[in-house]
Amino acid sequence: MKIKTLQLKNGYKRFHDLTIDLGDNPARIVALLGPNGSGKSSVFDGMLFLQNNHNQIGGEGHRPNKYHSMHGETNFQSSNVSIEFDQGQYNEVYAAKNKSGQAGTIFSFRSSYRYNSQLNVTQIKSIEDISTNNYGAGSASAIDQKMDVNYRRLFAYYNNYLEEKDCRPSEAKKAIVSELNDSLEKCLDIKIDNLGNIEDNKGSLFFTKYDQATPYEFDVLSSGEKEVVDILLDLFLRKERYSDTIYIIDEPELHINTSIQKLLLLEIEKLIGDQCQIWVATHSVGLMRALQSDLKDKCQIIYFEPGRNYGTESITLYPIEKNYRTWREIFRTALDDLTELVSPKRIIYCEGRDKPGSSGIERGFDAKIYNEIFGKAHPDTLFVSSGGNTELDQRSNIAMMVLSKALPTLEILVLKDRDIMPDRATTITDRTTYLENNPQNHRMLKRKEIENYLFDKSVIVSFCAARGLSFDEASFDKLVSDISDEDVKSLASEIKNCCGLASNYGTQQFKSELAQHITPETPTYTELHSVIFN
Repeated sequence: MKIKTLQLKNGYKRFHDLTIDLGDNPARIVALLGPNGSGKSSVFDGMLFLQNNHNQIGGEGHRPNKYHSMHGETNFQSSNVSIEFDQGQYNEVYAAKNKSGQAGTIFSFRSSYRYNSQLNVTQIKSIEDISTNNYGAGSASAIDQKMDVNYRRLFAYYNNYLEEKDCRPSEAKKAIVSELNDSLEKCLDIKIDNLGNIEDNKGSLFFTKYDQATPYEFDVLSSGEKEVVDILLDLFLRKERYSDTIYIIDEPELHINTSIQKLLLLEIEKLIGDQCQIWVATHSVGLMRALQSDLKDKCQIIYFEPGRNYGTESITLYPIEKNYRTWREIFRTALDDLTELVSPKRIIYCEGRDKPGSSGIERGFDAKIYNEIFGKAHPDTLFVSSGGNTELDQRSNIAMMVLSKALPTLEILVLKDRDIMPDRATTITDRTTYLENNPQNHRMLKRKEIENYLFDKSVIVSFCAARGLSFDEASFDKLVSDISDEDVKSLASEIKNCCGLASNYGTQQFKSELAQHITPETPTYTELHSVIFN
């Protein structure tokens, strides 16, 4: 089953009226490429909106109707999404699938928010048939946690294998582990050693590595390794019941090294049945290389070209011609302009506005602040703002891949704020876990974000003294009780009042001047320097 055309109309999310037309012979793989904010995930939400109106997908993140409306209409209907398959219109396909009890298998979805940091199953529980499709994310913005349920499903798969093959338990487990490792070892240098034992308080997958013979559990894996295991295990378990399905995977490359991304897509394609179609949205150079070379005859590329009026005009997107010119444009979007970054000895990607001004001038606030603070002590270091949390990983990996060939001594670091968790506060323990499970070039602030250093009381006192201002310390202490963890960024106006500054005194100017008072002899500088450079 394959999608031929998809239409999102009447102001569906970012689109006034968007049609994706794949023609009469749609490809097995459809890749949505384009810059952040172009609407790639909104296309996936449209598919899910239509399906969820008939048969709900996932157990998390179902959104009210106004979530799907550009104008926030509470009665926005799924009829604003239309899908034509090669087997007929959506309603026809749904009716046929529903009649055979397979209505839940029209789509299989993975959101980009795949968080599976721990696996420790302590109780045996019954699980519904996998074709119900009732766990994981139900929208593109939902957290997608499947490892716990999929581990239980793996044991159900094992029990079914025992019955069908009439073999010994050890033989069944060995066969299943071997099959899983056929996929896993093509992507990583680890392999599954055993399936664990829930009844023996070992409810986790256990792994070995070429240099570590003693099996270790899933929790010990890096975030990238967990991501690969999560995706491949889910596909392994679905391949029998989801054999005539549209598979949707939003940004499968997150947390994964660039060199592995291509291998992962190739293995995804192998695990998914021949009668299925695969939709992916990506920024990954690794995935793009796979689409450009290994999978070029199996894919169609839908490119969301920057600068088009998707929100106000009716636009139809067709698969691009896969020639040198179009691939060059696509890679330019993914790589950004790196030509101005060849002079420093160290580049540090940080969060903030990613689009430069004219002549490549840095416009990201965080980068400006860091360059102000450390410019003298580290003249060969350049801080570069590169978007949000996940974009830092992508762009730093790209830079390492591209620039390391021409500049082998160039050091590239990734500096993140300590507010990476989407649904709760990030603790110091979370920070430690992040640093332990990510490459050595990753850094994370000890405090929530850069403002928690700029608004340190010692920095404020120094600023006021230099400006001849009277600092209202009592009011400041009432306002800020925990400089490390509180959201002080939102208190900028009140903090300016504590300094006796006029209300029209610019907040950005205020912060920039505070940065000049984070000097090498101050404790704030020492902490920040240690976090980044040590």
